[in-house]
Amino acid sequence: MARKTRLMQTVEDRFKQPLERLLPEMINEQGLTATALSLEVSKATLGYWLLKLGINVRRVALAPGESLEVKRAS
Repeated sequence: MARKTRLMQTVEDRFKQPLERLLPEMINEQGLTATALSLEVSKATLGYWLLKLGINVRRVALAPGESLEVKRAS
């Protein structure tokens, strides 16, 4: 596990959950920019946190009628 900065720990305390869970949920629901605004950090800081925590963000284009399913490894 990556060592967390004081700001990372402050955000975890404020939202009462680890960033490893919080960030993917927020980014999927709101997008990167809105997540950075909600967390009160810059987009560059958010990008650094994602890199540091090993969280991958992928962008997928779907044709009309297509859907996407995300499965979590157990």
